[in-house]
Amino acid sequence: MEPTAFTKQQKTPAFIFPSLGWFIFFLIIPLGIVVAFSLMHKGAYGQIEYRLDLGNFARVFEPIYLKTVFRSLLLAAFTAGTCLVLAYPLAYLMARSGDMLKKLILALVIVPFWTNFVIRIYALKLVLGENGLINQLLRELHLIAAPLQLTDNLIGVGIGMIYNYLPFMVLPLFVALDKLDFTLLDAAYDLGASRVQMALKVLLPLSLPGIVTGSIFVFIPAFGEFVIPDLMGGSQSMYVGTLITETFLKSRDWPFGSAMSTLLVLMAMVSFVIVLSRASRDPAAREMRGKRAEAGPVHV
Repeated sequence: MEPTAFTKQQKTPAFIFPSLGWFIFFLIIPLGIVVAFSLMHKGAYGQIEYRLDLGNFARVFEPIYLKTVFRSLLLAAFTAGTCLVLAYPLAYLMARSGDMLKKLILALVIVPFWTNFVIRIYALKLVLGENGLINQLLRELHLIAAPLQLTDNLIGVGIGMIYNYLPFMVLPLFVALDKLDFTLLDAAYDLGASRVQMALKVLLPLSLPGIVTGSIFVFIPAFGEFVIPDLMGGSQSMYVGTLITETFLKSRDWPFGSAMSTLLVLMAMVSFVIVLSRASRDPAAREMRGKRAEAGPVHV
Protein backbone atom coordinates (compact mmCIF):
# COMPACT_ATOMS: atom_id res chain seq x y z
CA MET A 1 0.00 0.00 0.00
CA GLU A 2 1.33 3.41 -0.98
CA PRO A 3 1.73 5.79 1.97
CA THR A 4 -0.70 8.67 1.93
CA ALA A 5 0.32 12.30 1.95
CA PHE A 6 -0.73 12.54 5.60
CA THR A 7 1.49 9.59 6.50
CA LYS A 8 4.44 11.16 4.70
CA GLN A 9 3.98 14.39 6.62
CA GLN A 10 4.16 12.50 9.92
CA LYS A 11 7.65 11.16 9.26
CA THR A 12 10.30 12.73 11.47
CA PRO A 13 12.80 14.80 9.46
CA ALA A 14 16.35 13.50 9.68
CA PHE A 15 17.85 16.93 10.35
CA ILE A 16 16.35 17.11 13.85
CA PHE A 17 18.39 14.17 15.14
CA PRO A 18 21.61 16.17 15.75
CA SER A 19 19.74 18.77 17.80
CA LEU A 20 17.75 16.05 19.54
CA GLY A 21 20.97 14.22 20.40
CA TRP A 22 22.50 17.44 21.73
CA PHE A 23 19.39 18.04 23.86
CA ILE A 24 19.46 14.53 25.30
CA PHE A 25 23.24 14.36 25.88
CA PHE A 26 23.77 17.83 27.38
CA LEU A 27 20.43 18.39 29.15
CA ILE A 28 18.46 15.24 29.85
CA ILE A 29 21.40 13.03 30.88
CA PRO A 30 23.02 15.64 33.21
CA LEU A 31 19.62 16.34 34.74
CA GLY A 32 19.12 12.61 35.27
CA ILE A 33 22.52 12.40 36.97
CA VAL A 34 21.54 15.26 39.33
CA VAL A 35 18.25 13.52 40.18
CA ALA A 36 20.09 10.23 40.77
CA PHE A 37 22.63 11.92 43.09
CA SER A 38 19.78 13.50 45.07
CA LEU A 39 18.58 10.02 46.01
CA MET A 40 21.99 8.84 47.23
CA HIS A 41 23.89 9.14 50.51
CA LYS A 42 26.90 11.28 51.40
CA GLY A 43 29.83 9.37 52.78
CA ALA A 44 31.94 10.34 55.75
CA TYR A 45 34.61 11.94 53.54
CA GLY A 46 32.29 13.61 51.04
CA GLN A 47 32.12 10.69 48.64
CA ILE A 48 28.80 9.47 47.22
CA GLU A 49 27.53 6.16 48.57
CA TYR A 50 25.23 4.41 46.12
CA ARG A 51 22.37 3.64 48.47
CA LEU A 52 18.91 5.18 48.64
CA ASP A 53 18.56 8.18 50.95
CA LEU A 54 15.38 10.27 50.79
CA GLY A 55 16.55 12.38 53.71
CA ASN A 56 18.22 14.82 51.32
CA PHE A 57 14.82 16.20 50.33
CA ALA A 58 13.64 16.25 53.95
CA ARG A 59 16.66 18.38 54.93
CA VAL A 60 15.51 21.13 52.55
CA PHE A 61 12.53 21.73 54.85
CA GLU A 62 14.61 22.13 58.00
CA PRO A 63 14.23 25.60 59.59
CA ILE A 64 17.80 26.68 58.84
CA TYR A 65 17.34 26.01 55.13
CA LEU A 66 13.71 27.18 54.99
CA LYS A 67 14.93 30.58 56.17
CA THR A 68 17.26 30.75 53.16
CA VAL A 69 14.51 29.56 50.83
CA PHE A 70 12.10 32.17 52.20
CA ARG A 71 14.73 34.91 51.76
CA SER A 72 15.26 33.81 48.17
CA LEU A 73 11.50 33.78 47.52
CA LEU A 74 11.23 37.35 48.81
CA LEU A 75 14.12 38.45 46.62
CA ALA A 76 12.65 36.75 43.55
CA ALA A 77 9.18 38.20 44.22
CA PHE A 78 10.63 41.68 44.75
CA THR A 79 12.63 41.39 41.52
CA ALA A 80 9.67 40.16 39.48
CA GLY A 81 7.28 42.76 40.90
CA THR A 82 9.65 45.69 40.45
CA CYS A 83 10.58 44.59 36.94
CA LEU A 84 6.89 44.36 36.07
CA VAL A 85 6.20 47.90 37.31
CA LEU A 86 9.19 49.28 35.41
CA ALA A 87 8.80 47.21 32.26
CA TYR A 88 5.07 47.61 31.59
CA PRO A 89 5.14 51.34 30.65
CA LEU A 90 8.19 50.76 28.46
CA ALA A 91 6.60 47.77 26.72
CA TYR A 92 3.39 49.77 26.22
CA LEU A 93 5.37 52.65 24.70
CA MET A 94 7.14 50.24 22.36
CA ALA A 95 3.84 48.68 21.26
CA ARG A 96 2.25 52.07 20.53
CA SER A 97 5.32 53.60 18.82
CA GLY A 98 6.19 53.68 15.14
CA ASP A 99 8.51 51.18 13.55
CA MET A 100 11.68 53.26 13.87
CA LEU A 101 11.22 54.16 17.55
CA LYS A 102 10.06 50.62 18.32
CA LYS A 103 13.22 49.13 16.79
CA LEU A 104 15.41 51.66 18.58
CA ILE A 105 13.97 50.88 22.02
CA LEU A 106 14.08 47.16 21.30
CA ALA A 107 17.76 47.44 20.37
CA LEU A 108 18.51 49.35 23.58
CA VAL A 109 16.80 46.62 25.60
CA ILE A 110 18.80 43.87 23.87
CA VAL A 111 22.21 45.64 23.86
CA PRO A 112 23.13 44.59 27.45
CA PHE A 113 23.00 40.94 26.34
CA TRP A 114 25.97 41.64 24.06
CA THR A 115 28.23 42.08 27.10
CA ASN A 116 29.38 39.35 29.45
CA PHE A 117 27.08 38.98 32.45
CA VAL A 118 29.84 39.09 35.08
CA ILE A 119 31.44 42.15 33.44
CA ARG A 120 28.09 43.96 33.57
CA ILE A 121 27.73 43.24 37.29
CA TYR A 122 31.28 44.43 38.03
CA ALA A 123 30.62 47.59 36.01
CA LEU A 124 27.42 48.20 37.97
CA LYS A 125 29.33 47.68 41.21
CA LEU A 126 31.81 50.35 40.15
CA VAL A 127 28.97 52.76 39.33
CA LEU A 128 27.34 52.18 42.73
CA GLY A 129 30.57 52.14 44.75
CA GLU A 130 31.64 54.74 47.29
CA ASN A 131 33.69 56.52 44.62
CA GLY A 132 31.32 55.60 41.83
CA LEU A 133 29.40 57.80 39.44
CA ILE A 134 26.26 58.09 41.58
CA ASN A 135 28.03 59.10 44.78
CA GLN A 136 30.26 61.54 42.92
CA LEU A 137 27.23 63.15 41.27
CA LEU A 138 25.39 63.47 44.59
CA ARG A 139 28.48 65.02 46.15
CA GLU A 140 28.82 67.53 43.34
CA LEU A 141 25.18 68.52 43.87
CA HIS A 142 25.83 68.81 47.64
CA LEU A 143 23.01 66.38 48.38
CA ILE A 144 25.13 64.09 50.56
CA ALA A 145 28.07 64.65 52.90
CA ALA A 146 29.23 61.04 53.07
CA PRO A 147 29.04 58.40 50.31
CA LEU A 148 25.99 56.16 50.27
CA GLN A 149 26.50 52.46 50.84
CA LEU A 150 24.89 51.02 47.71
CA THR A 151 26.88 47.79 47.47
CA ASP A 152 27.62 44.83 49.75
CA ASN A 153 24.10 44.98 51.16
CA LEU A 154 20.48 44.28 50.21
CA ILE A 155 20.25 47.53 48.26
CA GLY A 156 23.04 46.45 45.94
CA VAL A 157 21.53 43.00 45.50
CA GLY A 158 18.13 44.48 44.62
CA ILE A 159 19.56 46.95 42.12
CA GLY A 160 21.71 44.25 40.52
CA MET A 161 18.78 41.85 40.19
CA ILE A 162 16.51 44.47 38.62
CA TYR A 163 19.27 45.65 36.28
CA ASN A 164 19.92 42.12 35.04
CA TYR A 165 16.38 40.76 34.77
CA LEU A 166 14.48 43.80 33.51
CA PRO A 167 14.90 42.84 29.80
CA PHE A 168 13.41 39.41 30.55
CA MET A 169 10.21 41.18 31.62
CA VAL A 170 10.17 43.80 28.86
CA LEU A 171 10.36 41.37 25.93
CA PRO A 172 7.37 39.10 26.83
CA LEU A 173 5.26 42.14 27.68
CA PHE A 174 6.16 43.78 24.38
CA VAL A 175 5.21 40.62 22.45
CA ALA A 176 1.83 40.50 24.20
CA LEU A 177 1.07 44.21 23.81
CA ASP A 178 2.32 44.40 20.24
CA LYS A 179 -0.38 41.92 19.16
CA LEU A 180 -3.11 43.73 21.09
CA ASP A 181 -5.96 45.41 19.23
CA PHE A 182 -5.84 48.91 20.70
CA THR A 183 -9.17 49.83 19.17
CA LEU A 184 -10.63 47.93 22.14
CA LEU A 185 -9.38 50.77 24.35
CA ASP A 186 -11.11 53.27 22.09
CA ALA A 187 -14.30 51.21 22.28
CA ALA A 188 -14.12 51.15 26.09
CA TYR A 189 -13.55 54.90 26.14
CA ASP A 190 -16.53 55.49 23.85
CA LEU A 191 -18.65 53.37 26.19
CA GLY A 192 -17.80 55.66 29.12
CA ALA A 193 -14.90 53.83 30.77
CA SER A 194 -12.35 55.91 32.64
CA ARG A 195 -8.63 55.52 32.03
CA VAL A 196 -8.29 53.43 35.18
CA GLN A 197 -11.15 51.16 34.10
CA MET A 198 -9.64 50.85 30.64
CA ALA A 199 -6.34 49.77 32.15
CA LEU A 200 -7.79 47.35 34.70
CA LYS A 201 -10.62 45.79 32.67
CA VAL A 202 -9.27 45.86 29.11
CA LEU A 203 -5.52 46.37 28.92
CA LEU A 204 -4.39 44.18 31.82
CA PRO A 205 -6.60 41.15 31.00
CA LEU A 206 -5.49 41.16 27.38
CA SER A 207 -1.82 41.47 28.32
CA LEU A 208 -2.05 38.86 31.09
CA PRO A 209 -0.20 36.16 29.09
CA GLY A 210 2.77 38.49 28.74
CA ILE A 211 2.62 39.38 32.44
CA VAL A 212 2.57 35.72 33.45
CA THR A 213 5.33 34.74 31.03
CA GLY A 214 7.57 37.65 32.01
CA SER A 215 7.01 36.99 35.72
CA ILE A 216 7.99 33.34 35.27
CA PHE A 217 11.05 34.26 33.20
CA VAL A 218 12.20 36.61 35.98
CA PHE A 219 11.05 34.80 39.12
CA ILE A 220 12.52 31.34 38.44
CA PRO A 221 16.12 32.35 37.60
CA ALA A 222 16.03 35.10 40.24
CA PHE A 223 15.08 32.49 42.85
CA GLY A 224 18.20 30.45 42.07
CA GLU A 225 20.56 33.38 41.38
CA PHE A 226 23.93 33.27 43.14
CA VAL A 227 26.33 35.47 41.12
CA ILE A 228 24.57 38.77 41.79
CA PRO A 229 24.05 38.20 45.55
CA ASP A 230 27.65 37.06 45.84
CA LEU A 231 29.14 40.07 44.01
CA MET A 232 26.68 42.77 45.10
CA GLY A 233 25.66 41.53 48.54
CA GLY A 234 28.98 40.61 50.06
CA SER A 235 29.60 37.75 52.44
CA GLN A 236 26.50 38.40 54.54
CA SER A 237 23.96 37.42 51.88
CA MET A 238 22.92 33.78 51.69
CA TYR A 239 20.35 32.67 49.14
CA VAL A 240 19.36 29.36 47.57
CA GLY A 241 21.79 29.70 44.67
CA THR A 242 24.65 30.55 47.02
CA LEU A 243 23.68 27.69 49.32
CA ILE A 244 23.69 25.18 46.45
CA THR A 245 27.08 26.44 45.24
CA GLU A 246 28.66 26.16 48.67
CA THR A 247 27.06 22.76 49.22
CA PHE A 248 28.72 21.40 46.09
CA LEU A 249 32.08 23.17 46.24
CA LYS A 250 32.78 23.67 49.96
CA SER A 251 30.73 21.14 51.92
CA ARG A 252 31.09 18.53 49.17
CA ASP A 253 27.59 17.32 49.96
CA TRP A 254 26.58 16.49 46.42
CA PRO A 255 23.40 14.54 47.33
CA PHE A 256 21.94 17.45 49.30
CA GLY A 257 22.98 19.99 46.66
CA SER A 258 21.42 17.78 43.98
CA ALA A 259 18.20 17.57 46.00
CA MET A 260 17.93 21.37 46.17
CA SER A 261 18.76 21.64 42.46
CA THR A 262 16.09 19.05 41.62
CA LEU A 263 13.47 21.02 43.53
CA LEU A 264 14.43 24.17 41.60
CA VAL A 265 14.07 22.31 38.30
CA LEU A 266 10.67 20.96 39.38
CA MET A 267 9.55 24.50 40.24
CA ALA A 268 10.64 25.70 36.81
CA MET A 269 8.81 22.83 35.07
CA VAL A 270 5.59 23.48 36.97
CA SER A 271 5.82 27.18 36.15
CA PHE A 272 6.26 26.52 32.43
CA VAL A 273 3.28 24.15 32.48
CA ILE A 274 1.21 26.95 34.02
CA VAL A 275 2.38 29.35 31.32
CA LEU A 276 1.56 26.92 28.51
CA SER A 277 -1.88 26.11 29.89
CA ARG A 278 -2.59 29.81 30.36
CA ALA A 279 -1.51 30.60 26.82
CA SER A 280 -3.69 27.83 25.37
CA ARG A 281 -6.81 28.91 27.24
CA ASP A 282 -6.51 32.71 27.57
CA PRO A 283 -10.23 33.18 28.40
CA ALA A 284 -9.94 36.93 28.95
CA ALA A 285 -8.66 37.57 25.48
CA ARG A 286 -11.32 35.36 23.89
CA GLU A 287 -14.04 37.10 25.87
CA MET A 288 -12.86 40.56 24.88
CA ARG A 289 -12.56 39.55 21.23
CA GLY A 290 -16.09 38.17 21.36
CA LYS A 291 -17.45 41.39 22.80
CA ARG A 292 -15.54 43.37 20.18
CA ALA A 293 -17.10 41.28 17.40
CA GLU A 294 -20.59 41.75 18.84
CA ALA A 295 -20.11 45.50 19.15
CA GLY A 296 -19.17 45.81 15.49
CA PRO A 297 -16.66 48.26 14.02
CA VAL A 298 -15.60 51.21 16.13
CA HIS A 299 -15.34 54.59 14.46
CA VAL A 300 -12.71 56.78 16.04
